[in-house]
Amino acid sequence: MKLNDAIVKRIDELCKERGTNICDISLSGGMSPSAIYDLLKGRTKCSKVITVKRFCEGAGITLSQFFDKDYFNDPEDD
Repeated sequence: MKLNDAIVKRIDELCKERGTNICDISLSGGMSPSAIYDLLKGRTKCSKVITVKRFCEGAGITLSQFFDKDYFNDPEDD
């Protein structure tokens, strides 16, 4: 799995786990949802750590918790 695909998968999982949506989590993290939507739609090929960090803040988790999934252990190059 490519790294961006893994990030998108994790974002989807967190939204489902919390019963909320990307917009609400993004706004709670102090960012525009458009950055996440661009990633989901493939318009952004290289996600920024700050984007993931702010999403994590909105979801109430740490970066470590975000990346604590087996599919992040050996991602393919994007």
